Amino acid sequence: MRTEVIVVGAGPTGLMLAYELTLAGVPAVVVEKQRTPSTQSRAGGLQPRTAEVLDLRGLLEPLLAQEPSETTGGHFATLPVELDCRPWRTRYPHPVNVPQVRLEAHLERLLGERGVPVLRGHEVTAVTQDPEGITITWHADGAPGGGEARDGGEIRGRYLVACDGGHSTVRRLLGVPFPGRERRMSAVAADLTLASRSETVPTERKHFSQYTRVAGGFHAILHPIGPDLYRMLFGRLSGQGPDRETPVSADEVREALHAVYGPDTELGELRAASRFGDAVRQVERYREGRAFFAGDAAHIHMPIGGQGVNLGLQDAVNLGWKLAGTICGWAPDGLLDSYHEERHPVAARVLRHTRAQAVIMNPGRDEELGTVRELVTELLGLPDTNRYVSGMMSGLDLRYPGVGPRLIDLDLTTEDGPTRASRLMRSGRGLLLSLDGRRRSVGDRSDRVEHVLAKTDEDVDGAGALLVRPDGYLAWTDTDGTPLDTALARWFG
Repeated sequence: MRTEVIVVGAGPTGLMLAYELTLAGVPAVVVEKQRTPSTQSRAGGLQPRTAEVLDLRGLLEPLLAQEPSETTGGHFATLPVELDCRPWRTRYPHPVNVPQVRLEAHLERLLGERGVPVLRGHEVTAVTQDPEGITITWHADGAPGGGEARDGGEIRGRYLVACDGGHSTVRRLLGVPFPGRERRMSAVAADLTLASRSETVPTERKHFSQYTRVAGGFHAILHPIGPDLYRMLFGRLSGQGPDRETPVSADEVREALHAVYGPDTELGELRAASRFGDAVRQVERYREGRAFFAGDAAHIHMPIGGQGVNLGLQDAVNLGWKLAGTICGWAPDGLLDSYHEERHPVAARVLRHTRAQAVIMNPGRDEELGTVRELVTELLGLPDTNRYVSGMMSGLDLRYPGVGPRLIDLDLTTEDGPTRASRLMRSGRGLLLSLDGRRRSVGDRSDRVEHVLAKTDEDVDGAGALLVRPDGYLAWTDTDGTPLDTALARWFG
């Protein structure tokens, strides 16, 4: 099989990347080791910037129709202060209730409609590259119950993107180091129902800080994620636990439930469960020849506050248009390398603040750390501190070097009537938005930059025109002193 881009991994990062490539007409194939999609909830919601990114492509609205709206703000280290994202001028000031499993199903369905193969049960066994392209060798397992290897083959592409998780096979096969810190604790994430429950079990959605409990040698977070369905995170205060590959038993979950929520809280059905730790790692370079790394294949951290999905989807949207531009032949020099230059520091920052949060959470109730927790709680009550931390946790404060902030989703009036800025970007192309009534030229770039005349009553810092990259970040305004054509050439060739 031949294609332009091989995407390894059918999680949200890989599926989103493949979708971005289809918008530019670039053929892609998604290869996934698991034969069937995971049914475990994993990330239970989306950060505000993730919601905005999906909205840029028109992908969010169908998902919102299936979930209740969130009414509480995000959290930092489970501290009892809501993070207020309203100062960031977003339509999504709260985390959005879209489970990862539903997001993946939605993206995979769209790829199917666009004719993009998602090859499940295909395990990558070799990766070789040369100056003209990159090839993977794969084999497929037998029936779901096991058996001999059934078949295998090769897929040849111009580029490969590894989105195959923290234990990336592609990274291992290419011999790419994954430096960082080993895990120091082991915990469990489980989806379950309850046969009975005590008064300590929450029955409605609350701020995340109200779900945390410590008792009987365990720390735990138990919160509802659907009708009669709960997600539980727990571990021993000692930090000790079985190896990651050891299956989670119902007895293990039952012991934690009884210890933290009392003997009146009885396990019903254990739907799905997995183990996680607090290891922190990041590849030094996001590119290895014709292979790129995105999502957990590029960076891992303790799962706190929905940061993993937030990082992975923005990795995908940052890389997708740059890879497409290179394949289509219009990308300027250095555009593809800017993926690493822009995204590596973003993940490094997340790794840093998730490590800090892991300390501040203080599940062992250490008295000295408790005083730090109290102080940080007070600081989060200050508007300026809350704004800083809410921007960091939500991703709304992100700015790349030499690039402006994200495009605010302005209410606009165009020749076709009222609309929103985000709705002008669903094609995956760049956007030149003229708000002063002047027509401007994009030269011979109309296939990759759309020019729209519009009016708005909202504050745009005095700008009469904005040039927006496909990933939703400002590449130029008519107030920055740079000629428009210089900015167009820099980002769109």
